[in-house]
Amino acid sequence: MKRIIIGIGGVTNGGKTTLTKKLIGVLPNCCVVHQDDFFKPPDQIEVGEDGFKQWDVITAIDMESMVNTVTAWVENPVKFARSHGIALSHSDLDEDVQILILEGFLLYNHKLLANMCSERYYLSIPYEECKRRRSGRNYTVPDPPGLFDGHVWPMYLKHRQEMEASGVSIVSVDGQLSKDEIFTRVYTDIQNRFLNAS
Repeated sequence: MKRIIIGIGGVTNGGKTTLTKKLIGVLPNCCVVHQDDFFKPPDQIEVGEDGFKQWDVITAIDMESMVNTVTAWVENPVKFARSHGIALSHSDLDEDVQILILEGFLLYNHKLLANMCSERYYLSIPYEECKRRRSGRNYTVPDPPGLFDGHVWPMYLKHRQEMEASGVSIVSVDGQLSKDEIFTRVYTDIQNRFLNAS
């Protein structure tokens, strides 16, 4: 059985979740693990020197639990799918390919998780566009005034620099392209590199 782990990483509001949803709809035997599902409880999030709760750092995420979840998929993708309520048809069970999508903003800043990915896509958008999109989102806990400029964007730049310095190989994707263009580019690449390869 061929196991493929696709990473969808990048900046906040860069289009990661939208792309992931589109890929799940077309890729065979596909499960997804969202990094956001592993945030620690609010009372465990420290307040940093910038005066903001440190949600945009890797220590805010239970990475051990996330790695354990991915490892469970690697060990038995079919069992993983069933335990997460994903119904596989009989023909799916006969398929030789199982795919897991990892989606999150700090996937590639965790060496073990980055190394587990068969491919790493990274969506980027410029500061102005990112701030515009972020301000238009309705979060359960609204962003306090100044959070984007005082914490979110500086942390993105810091983590991106760390990722690049680590030498992790990524496929850069322009998050300003249309949703369809982004999907077509990534889906075609996955098909050519993993699904149609002999």
